[in-house]
Amino acid sequence: MSAPILVTGLPRSGTSWTGRMLTAGGGLVYVNEPLNPQHPPGRCPGVLNAEVTHRFQYICRDNEDTWLPAFRDTVALRYRFAAELRRNRSPYDLARLIRYGTAFTAGRLRHARALLDDPFAVLSAGWFADRLGCRVIVLRRDPVSFVASWQRLGWTIHFRDLLDQPLLVRDHPEVAELSALADSTGRITKAATLWRLTATITARLASQHPGIQVVQYEDLARDPLGGFHTLYDRTGLNWSPRAEKRITQACTAPITGPQSPFAWSGLSLSRTAYRRTNSHAAAHLPPNGLTPTDITHIRTLCS
Repeated sequence: MSAPILVTGLPRSGTSWTGRMLTAGGGLVYVNEPLNPQHPPGRCPGVLNAEVTHRFQYICRDNEDTWLPAFRDTVALRYRFAAELRRNRSPYDLARLIRYGTAFTAGRLRHARALLDDPFAVLSAGWFADRLGCRVIVLRRDPVSFVASWQRLGWTIHFRDLLDQPLLVRDHPEVAELSALADSTGRITKAATLWRLTATITARLASQHPGIQVVQYEDLARDPLGGFHTLYDRTGLNWSPRAEKRITQACTAPITGPQSPFAWSGLSLSRTAYRRTNSHAAAHLPPNGLTPTDITHIRTLCS
């Protein structure tokens, strides 16, 4: 089987959009956020039969005993029906079991590849490239737009999730510096600091692993056809008329109102679900909800 693909990057950096556009050619099975500790979409042992204990779970060779067999099943599209039924039995969960179980089984029969869309895998991108042979795409968004997006949703980062992972602190010592902000309530400062930390770590990982590519979200949004054609080539996907048509339709919607490639549709269970948009226009949107002082502060922290 060809190499699986991991699309990662901080939440609100375009991973869902990128993952969906890569599946437009029809050769991939889309797997949504197996490392998300919230159920749904995470905590579904049919998809990933391992216990996620932290946001941004760090996986490396020293703690892979559970993770490696679980993720080998996931990327091989082996759905664990019994494990899922033991844990999740609500009507929603059963519908999700049917959807994922069918997709995994059909994908395996037609020798499709798995595409993992998981922002929470970003700090473990090196392990996915090294141990699972993944082609890894790391999305990086402009820090001001990223922080503004988190502000609009009222999101924050709890740095204890990172500090309480000794192997992460060991392998990436700059994580220890977050202890000064562990109890801070400054959401803008914390989000910008998370952006800077992640940019530093992913740049290091990309230099160590040729299978990791860092992609600027804004560049991809301004030229989706050219950008995705390149990503198809680099991940070994077939750039077909079907893929080109679907990406064109998805990324060139008429501008009829406020544009956002991450807008919440009423038909979706996710507040970050992708919907059809004009990606070029969305890439040029001003960052709402931030003052000029906020923007200067973010730029200074992330410079």
